[in-house]
Amino acid sequence: MNAEPASAAISARATELLADAIVWDNHACMPVRPGDVEFLDQLERHRRSGACFVSLNVSFDRFPWHFGFKMLATFRSWIKRHPERYLLVNEVGDIHRAKREGKLGVAFDLEGAVAVDDLPELVEPYYALGVRWMLIAYNLNNRVGGGCQDDDAGLTEFGRRVIDEMARVGMVLCCTHTGYRTAREAIEYSSNPVIFSHSNPRALWDHERNIPDDLIVACAQSSGVINVNGIGIFLGDNDNSTEAIVRHIDYVASLVGPDHVGLGLDFVFDASELDDLVENNPELFPPEKGYGKGLRMVEPERIPVIAERLLQLGWDDEAVRGLLGGNNLRVAEQVWR
Repeated sequence: MNAEPASAAISARATELLADAIVWDNHACMPVRPGDVEFLDQLERHRRSGACFVSLNVSFDRFPWHFGFKMLATFRSWIKRHPERYLLVNEVGDIHRAKREGKLGVAFDLEGAVAVDDLPELVEPYYALGVRWMLIAYNLNNRVGGGCQDDDAGLTEFGRRVIDEMARVGMVLCCTHTGYRTAREAIEYSSNPVIFSHSNPRALWDHERNIPDDLIVACAQSSGVINVNGIGIFLGDNDNSTEAIVRHIDYVASLVGPDHVGLGLDFVFDASELDDLVENNPELFPPEKGYGKGLRMVEPERIPVIAERLLQLGWDDEAVRGLLGGNNLRVAEQVWR
């Protein structure tokens, strides 16, 4: 299904709410090519859509452990050279500052603990450079735990050390892309709220990347947030319609309450890079599991439309405000140092 235009009518109520709310996209993907800043000016798409915070991926488990530092250098340098529109986020107060000044606050994330290699202490320098969450594994197993498309043997002892270090420095633990057993054990072990940075309910679409109800409940019980993503094969049959993503959001809220749902659209700005990654890494993206060229996505311009549709469904203003960013802000206030 093709998405309706992002210019769909937005009510005065939704417009006022968006103007006042913290609007937070918990996961977006710029090209992961060190030194290449060609697409970074497209961050303006988030800012013009009303977002005041976005988390950018800097590496995932396909790359060697040190790769993320090159991407952090690339992104941080460019953002610092454009202070009139963008702000590097180091603390929660920076998000409020970005909102006040009409800027887009930017922090970073790691998709998989390959980034720490064999040294949990690497969590701290990543945090110092703006990485605010890290997931355990990216589809396949690593030394920390199991991936959602692999034979998951559970959280390892090394994984517990990594989680302890994340808690010490203030980095949020994420269980997206993670195997079921490892996710259960990680949530149970963690002393902090745990998030799913960009995951959808498996009850609505049966894909291994999606998560069953009991993991959604466990995440909420940790005071965490399930951030719904906008990739079509996780919403339905490559369905990136607003109806599809709103259905997934509303399902999570109906199950665990609106205080535990957010947005992690997982929008990939360079679609050709996504096509190449999928085609060249079949072990991570098996064709038989729906991966292929032309994956449809929910773009950041749709954020106001999503808010409007939720209001039309009967969500109250505070619930929509939480979905837009307040719920993720709460986790940051609890975990970040």
